[in-house]
Amino acid sequence: MSKQTDFENKRRQTAERLGIEPEAIPRHIAVIMDGNGRWATEKDLPRFRGHEQGGKTVETIALYCVDVGIEYLSLYSFSMQNWKRPQEEIDFLMYLYAAYLEGIRPMLMKNNVRLIHLGTTENLPDTVIEALRETMRLTADNSGMVLCLALNYGSREEIVRAVQTIAEKSKAGALDPKTINEQCICDHLDTAGCLDPDLVIRTSGEMRISNFLLWQISYAEFYVTNTYWPDFAPQDLDQAILAFAGRSRRFGDIKANKQ
Repeated sequence: MSKQTDFENKRRQTAERLGIEPEAIPRHIAVIMDGNGRWATEKDLPRFRGHEQGGKTVETIALYCVDVGIEYLSLYSFSMQNWKRPQEEIDFLMYLYAAYLEGIRPMLMKNNVRLIHLGTTENLPDTVIEALRETMRLTADNSGMVLCLALNYGSREEIVRAVQTIAEKSKAGALDPKTINEQCICDHLDTAGCLDPDLVIRTSGEMRISNFLLWQISYAEFYVTNTYWPDFAPQDLDQAILAFAGRSRRFGDIKANKQ
């Protein structure tokens, strides 16, 4: 069975279960995972407990997306602005990332998931960098869903890095400036080779993008839920998919686009 046929079969089964057309299921879902700290605070727990539970939710939702037939899942995990948080919380998060990136390897391999990194490794602890690189190396040949982990990520910074690389190539004579177009820029972003997100989900009810995939989500549909990320469950993802299926996507045209 080909890679694309496997995705199509899963989307067909999901569509039948949800009562929608297979074409109405997003191929790339991006999630701004928000509310870990508030989830813990409202339960009179230390904030790190919210991050622990959020990590468990990541695995649950990633596995569910594999079953649903999602081709790309992008998760906004740690932004470049998050370094402003208390040092104790940052230290725990870095410990959690290193442990999580190691612990998730069997699940990724069993489910044929490939991990890629969005962002920069600058300022990340060596333990996190090593765990990240090794997990990407191990999963590099997997041909199923691509899990895009936005860790130490900022979209404006990503675009700046892409422009710098393009400028360097142009200066060296390796790239004709006249050939620079949208596709050229896409090819130099962290998401090079990935489809643009169809659906962006934000948990915890916040109504902002927070510097996430600014270039890539230009025509994405948005779905905001008041549910905190640690409580986000497969049925919540189903609701987001159903909401997406009910949208009329015109991409600037006056006629709805066929999904």
